[in-house]
Amino acid sequence: MIAKKKILAIIGSTRANSSNLKLVAKIEALSKKVFDLTIFDEISSLPHFNPDLDTNHPPENVISFRKKIAEADGIIICTPEYIFSLPGSLKNAIEWCVSTTVFSQKPVGLITASASGDKASEELQLIMQTLETKFNEHTTLLIKGIKGKINDQLEIADTATLSNVIKFIDAFQDLLKQ
Repeated sequence: MIAKKKILAIIGSTRANSSNLKLVAKIEALSKKVFDLTIFDEISSLPHFNPDLDTNHPPENVISFRKKIAEADGIIICTPEYIFSLPGSLKNAIEWCVSTTVFSQKPVGLITASASGDKASEELQLIMQTLETKFNEHTTLLIKGIKGKINDQLEIADTATLSNVIKFIDAFQDLLKQ
């Protein structure tokens, strides 16, 4: 039996029970045979990025966050779009990793699930490209109107969205093999 890949899913929303969290929970359920997926929904607990604190001894929760990224075989980032951009808390979390190589050559799946999401999706791809992660057009997913597409029981009512999520999982699994 092939060992499951260890995946860290970073939730870009700080809202309790967000659509992004529900979506990743659905991805976890759909991929449980191939992924050992851990959800990180604590980005709001990270301190504001400050280069003066990004030394040999950064804050403990930053060390823990970086370690989770480093130990994962792959990363999924699922985020909403706030005012045509990434949420500040997600950008803050990523900024804590810029001075490291934890994202370098790491396979990533990038999901923007929001009302619109175009700009945040573009921005996230640019940032991840700058950090030298590995992703492709098949491991990026933009879901517009997410609130109307997934419910509290993690059912995706829209068949096209469910199909796209399954294709995303398959593509991410393929990326992890490279």
